[in-house]
Amino acid sequence: MYDRSAAPGGLALIESLVNTVDLADGTDALDTGEGRRVFGITEDGLARARELRESLRAALLAHAGHPPHRPVTPLGELLARAPLYVAVDEGDGSAALAPASAPAADADLLCRVAAAVAEALLAGTWMRLKACEAATCHWAYYDRSPAGRGRWCSMRVCGAREKMRRYRAKGA
Repeated sequence: MYDRSAAPGGLALIESLVNTVDLADGTDALDTGEGRRVFGITEDGLARARELRESLRAALLAHAGHPPHRPVTPLGELLARAPLYVAVDEGDGSAALAPASAPAADADLLCRVAAAVAEALLAGTWMRLKACEAATCHWAYYDRSPAGRGRWCSMRVCGAREKMRRYRAKGA
């Protein structure tokens, strides 16, 4: 939330989508026209985009070893709705996942997220995208720690608060 650089590759899309809502103050960037435009979301697709966002957050919490923040549609169920195929470039032979047909605006976001997850799985980086342990935060971040055991979006903010809570709870 505070001191981390963006996640690599397509994970940056997922990270930025999850971080469109600030749980501490309740603001949601998707409430604004500009916030929806960034992700290509229509007013009609807003509920589906929020459903996707919260399913992603639940998966990222699981990556960090935490239970879901609330009941959500399983991410795999949502991603199964993304019609993708492997597109191979005739010129250089490179390959990428692409939508199987021209998707509707809000389905485009789902396809882009599904492709980003697949890319991250292949790269071995999917499990490094996590959600902050702090219940009032749950901000998405890319864990760059050597052991991959990061727990907070920011050690200086959320981590320090948690350590202070534990210290005070001990009665010291």
